Amino acid sequence: MKQFGKPFPARFIYPDALFRITVSEKRLFLTFDDGPDPSSTPAILDILKARNVKASFFCTGHKVLKYPGLFARIAAEGHTIGNHGYSHLNGLSTSVRTYCSDIMKGREITCSNLFRPPYGRIRRRQYKILERSMRVVFWDIMPYDFDKKLDPEISLSILRRRLHPGSIIVLHDSEGSHAILFLDRFLMISMEEGYLFGSLDDNSLRG
Repeated sequence: MKQFGKPFPARFIYPDALFRITVSEKRLFLTFDDGPDPSSTPAILDILKARNVKASFFCTGHKVLKYPGLFARIAAEGHTIGNHGYSHLNGLSTSVRTYCSDIMKGREITCSNLFRPPYGRIRRRQYKILERSMRVVFWDIMPYDFDKKLDPEISLSILRRRLHPGSIIVLHDSEGSHAILFLDRFLMISMEEGYLFGSLDDNSLRG
């Protein structure tokens, strides 16, 4: 069953993690997971640049090493960098030592203290170790842009229906993601409705 909102059971087990930002205005926080990827990241960056929108990219370490130019472009264009681990491991099926070692390796490569657990799956012990030095970031809207069986129009509809000020939205800059098919329209419609966009920088995390 698809979870379009806050990931279960993480929202109950880790209530002190970040799922939504407290804001006093209509501001959204757009995030992208799994990149950088040559098939989608450039197009996403082009759309964001054209709309003058800043986002946050949770990058996997092995892809950063494979595509350093794309990683450099993300940072150079003013987007926030986050850590998505080195190998994109599922915490529930990985030992504590192996998982935490992988995440720390990703941190060294991305140079970021923002961490998003791949798949949103992480054990309590893993979380307790990693939260000592990193801010764990989940989301409160997941439109399943990575699901090839889901029509992009449905993903767009999910986003529009579930938006709230302060929402952290997770999309993907990965091969197979259809985010680029609706991203520009989503930004345009949201802006017409009075929403602003922000990245997960120090100022937003104080909220």
